[in-house]
Amino acid sequence: MYSFKTQDDLKSFDEFVVKNGGSYLQCSSWSGVKTAWKPIFYSGYDGDEMVLTCLVLRRKLPVAGTVWYISCGPVCDYQNEQLQKEFAEFIKGEMQKHKATCAISDPMIPLRINGEECEQGKLAHKMLVKYGYTLNKDIETYTYKHPVQLFINLKDENGQAVTGEQILKKCEKGVRYSVRVGKSRGLLAKTYTYDDIEKDPCIMQDFMSVMEDTSGRNDFVQRDSDYCLNLLKSFKEETDIMLVYYDKQQDLKLENERLEKREILEKSLSTAPEKKQRGIREEIDSIDNNTKSFNARCEETKDYPQNASIPVAGGLTIRYAGVASCLFGGTRNIVRNNTRSSHYLNYLRICKSIDLGCHIHDLGYVLVKTPEVTHDGTLGELCPADNFVGICDFKKSMGSDYYEFIGEYILVGKKLRFLFYSKIMPSAKKLKMKLIKLIRKIKR
Repeated sequence: MYSFKTQDDLKSFDEFVVKNGGSYLQCSSWSGVKTAWKPIFYSGYDGDEMVLTCLVLRRKLPVAGTVWYISCGPVCDYQNEQLQKEFAEFIKGEMQKHKATCAISDPMIPLRINGEECEQGKLAHKMLVKYGYTLNKDIETYTYKHPVQLFINLKDENGQAVTGEQILKKCEKGVRYSVRVGKSRGLLAKTYTYDDIEKDPCIMQDFMSVMEDTSGRNDFVQRDSDYCLNLLKSFKEETDIMLVYYDKQQDLKLENERLEKREILEKSLSTAPEKKQRGIREEIDSIDNNTKSFNARCEETKDYPQNASIPVAGGLTIRYAGVASCLFGGTRNIVRNNTRSSHYLNYLRICKSIDLGCHIHDLGYVLVKTPEVTHDGTLGELCPADNFVGICDFKKSMGSDYYEFIGEYILVGKKLRFLFYSKIMPSAKKLKMKLIKLIRKIKR
């Protein structure tokens, strides 16, 4: 028999999460980010030994009652059937006690990796369904839309850390080129902590300028600067913002150096041996191509001062329990294709994750189309939504593996209120989002 109780000792709660490979979404600090939700911390014991932790976020909604959300599911052994059975019974009892409409659990258990089925995903599905959970088949109503993640392993088969160069070799040719020419096109990367941003609020303004431009092109959830600051504050030791700037002055300096070199090469042509002349001409052609790109960048940024340092890419990363999670990232439209700053940014984020000893670098989620359900009740193939196909291909080009998770599971408490939550509220939410987008357009 296992015992379960609410936990006041959040230090031991978080120590268990880290020790057992949990996510930042499963630790106590996450409740400080989701301020609209009230937390309950549960721990499970086998005698005196802690075997489970579970962060439950609860929120009161109009008409729908109180909804519970267990991000990434509890931290526990999903292959321990007895533990799962007893915890499910415990949660049902707690839901009755607190009059909860439903409990939504979103366990990060792989169903498929790069299309290959994982047995643990199917076993977890069977177990959850057996103990009263129902698979949510409608991706549109997911509380947190992450059934697909793209991961890069930062350790080899022997558990040894890989290098940035080894990662780069696995990337597509275009990525390798973009990373290697970044500096030659005036790109400069800087990393900032919460303390840095407290001293200089302009850093957050630069970051948000990138995020707003990115969200204008894609259907990402738009978060304001207060939310990002709260994330940085709640995970102060584990989180940073990386910004890539296009430095016009540095780009001009590099171009002048190339032109000086071109002049030297041009002069050397008349005296160089014939067999070396072809190589010199190829080098001159390369410089001429770079000059064309430089002139295009100058034209695109002509409204900025010559000494401007323009934020063109940015990303917020939480590195928790050995996993680097890219929560936000994107590029501005300006010089986006000319500098390919997104590849440059992501490669540097990966290198930092390696330096900090992470074993996995998560490039973030991909929104997917509503999938079919297979004969065994699990989700069918998870294909990227139309406006996320390009984003998915971009992340795959970095050498990432495509993880499909088993999905979101719902334990229903109050059936009538759950009907309001699952059927009526999504329609109201869609209308609200349309209004928000319309207001943003008017403000612009």
